[in-house]
Amino acid sequence: MMRGLYAAAGGMIAQQRKHDAAANNIANVNTPGYKAVNTVMRTFPEALIRAIRTGENGRNPSIGRLATGVFAEEYVPLFVQGDVTSTGRATDLALVSNIQVDGLAFDAAGRAVTADGETVWQPQAFFTVAGADGEVRYTRDGRFAVNEAGEWVTGSGLRLLGVNGEPIRTDIDPADIRITATGLMLDRNTGEPLVGDDGQNLQILISVVEQPYNLIREGNGAFYLDNPADARPLAADEGAEVRQGFMEKSNVDPLQATVDMMTALRMYEANQQVIQMYDRILERTVNDIGRLS
Repeated sequence: MMRGLYAAAGGMIAQQRKHDAAANNIANVNTPGYKAVNTVMRTFPEALIRAIRTGENGRNPSIGRLATGVFAEEYVPLFVQGDVTSTGRATDLALVSNIQVDGLAFDAAGRAVTADGETVWQPQAFFTVAGADGEVRYTRDGRFAVNEAGEWVTGSGLRLLGVNGEPIRTDIDPADIRITATGLMLDRNTGEPLVGDDGQNLQILISVVEQPYNLIREGNGAFYLDNPADARPLAADEGAEVRQGFMEKSNVDPLQATVDMMTALRMYEANQQVIQMYDRILERTVNDIGRLS
């Protein structure tokens, strides 16, 4: 009987985490560049049940396997492209990414299966930014602003990096800057490339992460990699481009997120009722045994 209590309690915890993930998706439905998360459910290891000394010669015959419950193992982001909308602001940038791999056809979730049955995820492009600690992060939130030092920064203060690995810094009005699909910064009036402090043309560093599920969500739309070598610069004509004056919206499906949240709530209540039933059975068992004694 206690196994049933543990299984129901585990189910409640798992559904609570699923509910929290769906609620977080709904809360960020209007957050630019936000990537929805899904909850991955796994079962606990099955237990082999045997009858104690009921077989011939006192053996313990096998009854079968018993599932011992479920748990929410992790939150998995969905990195598919969000809708792109025009804002008209010169510092708003959107990444449109559809990087292909030879011989593979990716589905709507960015997943492909090889002939050997191996699952491959579609590589994704990101803006490359750096925090106050100098560590590199990756984001799809392109709502940039220019600080007092002329650096292009995110709303949380992460500095946009150029192809030289240094923060992008400009000293002219952002409205006079035109950014090409490859991230090259030009003077809108003359058409000449802007030059950085090192004498090189200013160009935004777009990083490609081959295995996007190695990214770890940090908050404020930023991700990081335990091994920065897992990211590489975007190659020319690779299937990703920068769009100035646009913003990538969240890829959350509000309807599906609402359904997921309500389903998790109903499943939570069902497991709660199971625990209440076990509680009533145990209460009656204790009371009846007390009267018999």
